[in-house]
Amino acid sequence: MLKSIAVMTSGGDSPGMNAAVRAVTRTALHQGVKVWGIRGGYHGMLDEEMFEMQSKDVSDIIQRGGTFLGTARCRRFATPEGRMLGYKNLVDRGIQGLVVVGGDGSLRGASILSQETGIPIVGLPGTIDNDVWGSEYTIGCDTAANTIIDAINKLRDTASAHRRTIVLEVMGRNSGWLAMVSGISGGAEYILVPEEEYDLDEMCEEMKAAYDAGKRYCLVVVAEGAGKGHEIGKIIAEKTGLDTRVSKLGHIQRGGSPSVIDRVNASRLGEHAALAIISGLSDIVFGFNRGHVVSINLHDAVNNKKQLNPEFMRLARVLA
Repeated sequence: MLKSIAVMTSGGDSPGMNAAVRAVTRTALHQGVKVWGIRGGYHGMLDEEMFEMQSKDVSDIIQRGGTFLGTARCRRFATPEGRMLGYKNLVDRGIQGLVVVGGDGSLRGASILSQETGIPIVGLPGTIDNDVWGSEYTIGCDTAANTIIDAINKLRDTASAHRRTIVLEVMGRNSGWLAMVSGISGGAEYILVPEEEYDLDEMCEEMKAAYDAGKRYCLVVVAEGAGKGHEIGKIIAEKTGLDTRVSKLGHIQRGGSPSVIDRVNASRLGEHAALAIISGLSDIVFGFNRGHVVSINLHDAVNNKKQLNPEFMRLARVLA
């Protein structure tokens, strides 16, 4: 049984990370295990920005978005020398295991560190893109999707008033999950994702016909990986002659108080991660499958690409 562990958040922040860190910390302390917090992700590991945490350190954070530990990108950790320095800093403090909360890149770095040093590592999928292989859910994806829905509801009001076409660009460089679920639940006429080809000329012809038949507005949700919103909006305006506006939500999608789902799920995952790392388990990621917490091989999680549910793509076409 491990006696001292560390927890960190890495990569892009996502709502619910604080809930996960809180659960890891309090579960470990309940088991009589020392817990260290690492500030600023892998950057903090290399620069020795670590502190021993008590229960009070994670008080009043479950409702906060972002991550109180902070997060950052770290190029130095991408080198063997950087990883060995980070490992040395952990060992110097008596840290025997590490919990990493982050997305694909963060978990990939954790997998390499474990392979090179043998330190036990357990990962938690923290990313609004919901693109970690093996899990149907990632921490923060629900809150981000609801933030987009709130924007869609407001944009629909003004679009209807002016008979406009609205193009809404959302996050999702390699994954269209956010665009797809928010587009379906927001009643978008078109949802453009990087996983699926689309014909912009055909879309424009359909839009013109719909407006000629009396349609008051049209909503297009596009994932950033499927095209730039302002370019798509410009083409639509030129080809259809319709009054077209473009909105880009940007980093507002990352912020905000986490939803009930993100708070509860992150807490469940955090407890499982703490108990697993304390018992000496390593090279696993905890995620969800059909509502149940499951363990996923860390190597498999970072070396396989999660596919967008084809049922979503079919449903989007049917309901458009």
